[in-house]
Amino acid sequence: MSLIANVIGTGAALCSMTSFVPQIAKIVRERDATSVSLRMYAVTVTGFCLWTAYGVMIGSWPVAASNIVCLALSATILTLKWRFSRAA
Repeated sequence: MSLIANVIGTGAALCSMTSFVPQIAKIVRERDATSVSLRMYAVTVTGFCLWTAYGVMIGSWPVAASNIVCLALSATILTLKWRFSRAA
């Protein structure tokens, strides 16, 4: 694979992984997840499960690893949504 493709792939993975951090910080800081869509994050978590499986199946550890991180972060948001919805 070319250097340019690796740089683009790395950038995409970093953007995807860090995109969840501000939402997690906001939910934890405010202890409120009412504005978070339960359905959207359920679909997102499912998608990252499938991407992780795909990465493993094709032997692409960068795809699998970045999607495992995204899965963990999006599952955290889904868990916080469930937790703070029950607390209300």
